[in-house]
Amino acid sequence: MAAVESNPKISLHARSNSFPTAPHPHVSRFQEHLNRLKSSESAATSSSLTHKLSGLQDLQDFSDKLLQLSTTRQVLAQDCGQKWVDELLDGSLRLLDICSTAKDCLVMSKESVYEVQSATRRRGAEAAFTVGAGNYLASRKNVKRAIRNALGNIKGIRNGLTVSSEAKENDILSMLKQAEAVTVGTLESLLSFISDPKGQSKQSRWSAISKLMKPKRVACDSQEIVTNEFEKVDSALKSLISQKQASTHNFQGNLENLEMCIQDLEIGVECLSRKLIRNRVSILNILNN
Repeated sequence: MAAVESNPKISLHARSNSFPTAPHPHVSRFQEHLNRLKSSESAATSSSLTHKLSGLQDLQDFSDKLLQLSTTRQVLAQDCGQKWVDELLDGSLRLLDICSTAKDCLVMSKESVYEVQSATRRRGAEAAFTVGAGNYLASRKNVKRAIRNALGNIKGIRNGLTVSSEAKENDILSMLKQAEAVTVGTLESLLSFISDPKGQSKQSRWSAISKLMKPKRVACDSQEIVTNEFEKVDSALKSLISQKQASTHNFQGNLENLEMCIQDLEIGVECLSRKLIRNRVSILNILNN
């Protein structure tokens, strides 16, 4: 995704549409946390995605404190043009739409996992393959279709995530637009993780391999270790349907790991969504007062 131009040394000089020379601690904390998220590595595993979602929640908390400052309220209510305030509100809706898609896809995935788990408990792992595999993979197909559409929409709004020269003249606008871009980037990674686990796990593996490679050669792709929770279950079910040999030894454990993965991600997205709604209400209240 197109990177938002970083502005790590926001001047905060005294001017009509900016913060005073000595910024409030909330401003500094917001900028520091934003810079940490921007400089962190791309999230390509369930644990890194959960960590990123937690970081985004913290960023929204800092954003809320920022929006409660009298200086910020003045900037948004008096100094900013209607164009930019509308852009912030439109941006919050875009984020909420992406969160909604992610939540729906996670719920669908969780329900299909429950169905396979139920069949496994009643008749064993091999029966779960025959009873639940078709429904599970059909649900996965629907999830991937919804995510493809969402990712296409994200590509269409990327230009709006770039901080323009006009917005840079206003510190609060610049920071809020950068925060929106960081949030979109993480949610995009989450959707890709759910939809294309093999691609995400390869990205993670080769990122780690690039740091460890010395004179030795890396093992061939056929011996790569599957690390994505979705991929482990997908691979097992697809193998049986295509009449390839499928190991059921760790299948129940893989299902449980996938269930916990989905639950953690679902909680993270739900918490983020609530904080985004709260901050959107704060902006609307500023404009209406």
